[in-house]
Amino acid sequence: MSLSRAPRRTLFAVGVLTAALALSACGGGESDGTSGGGTNFVTTKGGISTAPKGKRATPGELAGETLEGERLDVADLKGKVVVLNAWGSWCGPCRAEAPHFAKVANDLEGQDVAFVGLNTRDSNKQQALTFEEDYEVPYPSLYDPAGKLILFGFPKGTLSLQGIPSTVVLDKEGKIAARALMALDDKKLRSMIDPLLREK
Repeated sequence: MSLSRAPRRTLFAVGVLTAALALSACGGGESDGTSGGGTNFVTTKGGISTAPKGKRATPGELAGETLEGERLDVADLKGKVVVLNAWGSWCGPCRAEAPHFAKVANDLEGQDVAFVGLNTRDSNKQQALTFEEDYEVPYPSLYDPAGKLILFGFPKGTLSLQGIPSTVVLDKEGKIAARALMALDDKKLRSMIDPLLREK
C-alpha cells in the first residue's frame, strides 16, 4: 500500500463514522428486546441494553476539556457508577431529557455516582453552556464537537454511544454495563443506575 493511500483511507473511515453519527443523531426508536447478535448484552423492551458482570468491556480513553475549560478524565472516576450522556444543544430529545438527568443527578448527590455529559456537534460552545444553564445541569460535560470521543471511545461490539441522545452507564470498575439509545426519563435512568449501585 502506498503512503498516499493510507491517509485517504483514514479520512474515508472518519468520514463514514461521522456520517453514521449524523444519520443517527436525535433518533428515538426503542428496541424490541432482541439480543445484540454475537455480543454479551441483551436489550429489553424498554430499549435499555445491559451486559452481565464479568462480561463487560472497558471503554477507550474518554478524556478532554469540559465546556468550562477544565481537564476531565472519566478513568479518574473509577470506584463510582458513571453516567455518560451524549447530547447537543440543537437536539430536541436532549432538551426533553435534560430536566430528568438534572433531577437524578441532584437526587443522587453524595452517593457513589458521577454524571458526565459528552457535548457534540455544538460548534459554538456558548450555545452548549446556555443549554446547561437553562436546564440547571449540575455536572460537567466534555466538549466533543467533532464526536471523536463518542466514535472512538468505545470498542467495537460493545454497548457504545450511538446517536444523540444516548446514554452509557459504567459500573464501579469502570466497565460498560448499560446503554440506552433514546431520550430517558428519570425512572428509566434510575433503572440503569440503581442495580449498579447495589453491586458488590
